[in-house]
Amino acid sequence: MIYVALTFFGLLILGLPIGYVLGLAGVVGLLQLGGPEFLTMAPRRFFEGLDLFTFMAMPLFILAGEIMNRSGITSRLIDFANALVGYLRGGLAHSNMLASVLFSGMTGAAVSDAAAFGNTMVPAMEKQGYKRPFACAVTAAGSIIGPTIPPSNLMVIYGSLMGVSIAGLFAAGILPGLLIALLCMCLIAALGKRLGLPKKEGGPSLKLILTTFRSSLLAILMPAMILGAILSGVTTPTEAAALAVLYALVIGGVIYRTLRLRDLVEMLERTARITGVVFLIIAAASILGWWMTYVQLPQMVASSFLALTNNPEAIIGMILLLLLIVGLFMDINAALIILAPVLVPLTNAIGMDPIHAGIMIILTLNISLMTPPVGACLFVLSSVTGEKIERISAYLWPFLLVQVGVLEVVQLERTPR
Repeated sequence: MIYVALTFFGLLILGLPIGYVLGLAGVVGLLQLGGPEFLTMAPRRFFEGLDLFTFMAMPLFILAGEIMNRSGITSRLIDFANALVGYLRGGLAHSNMLASVLFSGMTGAAVSDAAAFGNTMVPAMEKQGYKRPFACAVTAAGSIIGPTIPPSNLMVIYGSLMGVSIAGLFAAGILPGLLIALLCMCLIAALGKRLGLPKKEGGPSLKLILTTFRSSLLAILMPAMILGAILSGVTTPTEAAALAVLYALVIGGVIYRTLRLRDLVEMLERTARITGVVFLIIAAASILGWWMTYVQLPQMVASSFLALTNNPEAIIGMILLLLLIVGLFMDINAALIILAPVLVPLTNAIGMDPIHAGIMIILTLNISLMTPPVGACLFVLSSVTGEKIERISAYLWPFLLVQVGVLEVVQLERTPR
């Protein structure tokens, strides 16, 4: 086991892509178990790790999000959000958060949302007098709403790996995502006078709200269509994802007429690249996952945690701390694939429902995306806007406290007593 750990952390420190790190660590584990003969398991596990029908939903959701981005839907959603709350003090900050909620049903990935709003909302907020680090902090805080409110790529991965209902995960993610948005908007309101946030002249305009709502209605209906089809049992998540692609193509190509054939080629290429990276991680992690199952690592971790304490709250606290630390240094897709099979048996042992455990794990990994010093969303916003990470982090910590508070509410909701 020590050789696998040394291989994994050694290659990770050297900067090798996480997919290769996982695969090579798994190969070392196979060699340690039975020599070269066990290596025949590697290609078999590599392909079987991807042999799940529900995984087909992921590239389709990614493609649907790409189409909606290219069709100019982001600006329509921002206009609608601004019409609803833009007249408040810190109106554009509120609009940023509300737009993240509306946009969440289209991408399912925090980094994509951070990049999209980093290019649109941050410059707009700067023009109205917001400090750039604060604008970036608001955008980072809103970006994790995307993979919390369905559809979420992390939920598809977790549900597929753990045999848990993806529809159930989608339904369970709605309230935490909305609660994050609501509390962050309350925080923005509380910080309004203290930070001197700009306030737009005049009040709400019903005419503007109706105009922007009509303009963005087709986009707003997309997540409702996806969730409605899945939760009603009419379609599987994969079939709903395919419908989302078709719906996005019709909106962008026929109704808005903002898509060209060249755009479609570029979107397919980008989707293939993103999917290839994620699927390589999943496939390579399945080799390492088989080794962990063979040596009973999940049972060993569960026994170690239970040996320290029998208190469910303390065990969950240790799990959350582990996830936050791992999420700082590792791709969260890889972290989920590696840690979920190890931690879920432990949550089962203390009586936690697998769907509840999944939402807790996913929300914790999402928060790690905006945690200094190496959160992925911070890096994306820094590269897109040119702002320094440490300056963004200075304004980010109140939002982090709010989101950790939401995480605490989620983990206590059904924690056994």
